[in-house]
Amino acid sequence: MFLSKIKDFWTKKIVKKRLSNVKHINSDSSIKKVGIIFDESYFYEKEKLIEQLVKNGIYSENIKFLVFKNKVKKNETFDYNVFTYKNINWNATFDSKEVNDFINDDFDLLISYYDTEKAPLLLVTNLSKSNFKVGFTSIDKRLNHFMIDTNAENYTVFIDELFKYLKILNKL
Repeated sequence: MFLSKIKDFWTKKIVKKRLSNVKHINSDSSIKKVGIIFDESYFYEKEKLIEQLVKNGIYSENIKFLVFKNKVKKNETFDYNVFTYKNINWNATFDSKEVNDFINDDFDLLISYYDTEKAPLLLVTNLSKSNFKVGFTSIDKRLNHFMIDTNAENYTVFIDELFKYLKILNKL
């Protein structure tokens, strides 16, 4: 327990240090491929969120998601990619192949769908090679290119605002 708190603190410190050197990329490409990072401890409606994305013109086969769970039981299996605190090593990198594949995927849009700062979620968002990152205003402002002021339970408001501004920015 004590070591996990130190690891969490250390990872957050590394992410905050990396954020001081962030270079924002200007991308004029349209949104086709979407990646979503969920925090399952606060939001359970991932299917409904994906359904809203599909209603707004994103093809379901172009949507990939990665789910963070605080703890995973030994015999628990998932039909989607899951990561936990245990997947982070002391150098603030990931041991999991699925997480590394997600980070290295060139998404046109990365949705960081979490509104509380947890070190693993911040790290995935920071390391992602995505062209355009969207998240909540409650998260560090240097992490995302665009932020929406709502909470994670209001996924319909989030999607409506997201697509309203993506149309304004000529991303669709």
